[in-house]
Amino acid sequence: MRLLLPLLVLVALMAMLMLRGYVHSEVLADHRVGPPAANDRVPKDILKGGPVIDTRDGDPTSLQLPDHELVLTFDDGPDPEWTPKVLDVLKKHDARAVFFITGTMASRYPDLVQRMVDEGHEIGLHTFNHPDLSLQSKSRVDWELSQNQLALAGAAGIRTSLFRPPYSSYARNLDNNSWPVTEYIGSKGYITVVNDTDSEDWRRPGVEKIIENATPKGGKGAIVLMHDSGGNRSQTVAALDRYISGLQDEGYRFHTLTGALDAPSAHSPVAGLEALKGDAWVFLVQASEKTTEVLVAGLAVVGVLVFGRLGLMLILSIAHARRVRRKGFRWGEPVTEPVSVLVPAYNEAKCIEQTVRSLVASDHPIEVLVIDDGSSDGTARIVENLGLPGVRVVRQLNAGKPAALNRGIANARHDIIVMMDGDTVFEPTTVRELVQPFGDPRVGAVAGNAKVGNRDSLIGAWQHIEYVMGFNLDRRMYDVLRCMPTIPGAVGAFRRSALERVGGMSDDTLAEDTDITMALHRDGWHVVYAEKAIAWTEAPESVQQLWSQRYRWSYGTMQAIWKHRRALVDRGPSGRFGRVGLPLVSMFMVVAPLLAPLIDVFLLYGLVFGPTEKTIGAWLGVLAVQGVCAAYAFHLDKERMTHLISLPLQQLLYRQLMYVVLLQSWITALTGGRLRWQKLRRTGAVGLPGGGTATPQQQMDGRPVG
Repeated sequence: MRLLLPLLVLVALMAMLMLRGYVHSEVLADHRVGPPAANDRVPKDILKGGPVIDTRDGDPTSLQLPDHELVLTFDDGPDPEWTPKVLDVLKKHDARAVFFITGTMASRYPDLVQRMVDEGHEIGLHTFNHPDLSLQSKSRVDWELSQNQLALAGAAGIRTSLFRPPYSSYARNLDNNSWPVTEYIGSKGYITVVNDTDSEDWRRPGVEKIIENATPKGGKGAIVLMHDSGGNRSQTVAALDRYISGLQDEGYRFHTLTGALDAPSAHSPVAGLEALKGDAWVFLVQASEKTTEVLVAGLAVVGVLVFGRLGLMLILSIAHARRVRRKGFRWGEPVTEPVSVLVPAYNEAKCIEQTVRSLVASDHPIEVLVIDDGSSDGTARIVENLGLPGVRVVRQLNAGKPAALNRGIANARHDIIVMMDGDTVFEPTTVRELVQPFGDPRVGAVAGNAKVGNRDSLIGAWQHIEYVMGFNLDRRMYDVLRCMPTIPGAVGAFRRSALERVGGMSDDTLAEDTDITMALHRDGWHVVYAEKAIAWTEAPESVQQLWSQRYRWSYGTMQAIWKHRRALVDRGPSGRFGRVGLPLVSMFMVVAPLLAPLIDVFLLYGLVFGPTEKTIGAWLGVLAVQGVCAAYAFHLDKERMTHLISLPLQQLLYRQLMYVVLLQSWITALTGGRLRWQKLRRTGAVGLPGGGTATPQQQMDGRPVG
């Protein structure tokens, strides 16, 4: 279910977005308009006849309206702004009209269609997407009519037999392309209604001109064309009030079409399956509208969060770099006392020798404790056989990383404790740089600078960018804000007294490093970032391993946030972290990544359905901003810029994987699931740049060591 639910959510959202695009004429819409053509195949009686054309029985006829009978017709609606104003004017003068609605607008604003019917007006079809039907196939014509009727059935519970083709005008303008469509539509039971008096309100010529254009000559009856949608119709509304009032004084009557012709109503009620289908359609369209509104709001939120985070990272990382790099800066008195380095290890035979040898080469006095957590590959024996000075092995039955670290703390001899992973390699200066912030007695923990050692592959390069930009630049920002969320398991240091005050490492969450960091903040300790304390770690080399690692990280972070939620209402240091740190961590590490796929959803939608150029431009703009941040992060870390070549691909592929992982973590949390610790397979490929570590025992790579 945790794999199926994200897929179902994604499919549902895409379906809603596609439906919204369809009813907004962005998907499957055809905006072409055919050129004029000859009319020699159109019956002359039709060309010279009236605006009501009936081809239902195969014998085309047309009708004129009686004198002093006016039928006001409004095309392209209903519109949420202008249609109510038109209806108000009609109601004021007790006038009736015919509204030729499009299915797209009727589906979106069904209440307005119902109001038209309730107030005695007549409804006609104007197709669903407003295409030029002379350019469409018969199947597309059928689709436009049926979808238009479906929308009308859902909106008002009726069908109609009136139809007006898009882009139509007078009967005399029918041609050899449009006439066959008129005949075909008649064979489907529709009466085609064009017009013989065009107000030309779509040109916005002014109120006086609209009234003049819409006024028939010599007291004749007329079908008057106006619009209640498709643009600013303020002139139409203003003209309509004066127009109806003036012509009513001259004896004109404003009827529906069937009322003016003294014919049976064009409306017929729908029931049964047809009514249910109409209701379902309107419900789905309304749901798609609401869903899209939520998605757009979410896109706005993620835009603010993404650019806010990037801006904060740039500004605050600059401030951090200036502070710690200024001449004469130091945390306090130099820390020269020995420290204990804990290396929890479970089946790290391929990596452990390089790890331990890199520690022994440290230029700071240390003791090394390798806590073997029930390894089955001889990890402990490898370390013991090395016979390195200052290195001890502590064995325990497999109990998990937090238990191993607590065992190491209990066996450590010194007051400053460094923790690292069994697949990580330290530089000779790493420990010394990592512990210098403890010269400030307020500092309870220090985060080091973890770097990806196996960055030569594409997936490794992507993680390298993420570590330098997303992690280390983040840590500079959080350092300045005094709400560092995580001491990385690969390279971190703690005061023993700080660890003891918060109860040591906990197994309440799968992110014990985040959990302990938050606990230290709540206890009043400062947590800082030491940029020169560099550690080289082995990142996952396959998608499956990366998925497992990030799934655990994401879920563990959510667990830690939930565990420390009471900090929101606490006082003192805990309250400060709760009201500053927890919201920032939640927004930047949980909410923003969860909503970030909306960027890609709308990107894909814009590329396929337009506006393509604006969509590409917007995406390139976002990429450029991220590129600037990434370049600055690489500059701070003195990394080669060549790895940024893969940044566009990372944004297109790698981020999507992280989104799915986070979404799956959310679903795991919401469904009450609990993940187990997932051990990654190691290759032992990470060493110091330039081969600074000793050569691993090659004989250990091919067989278990007992």
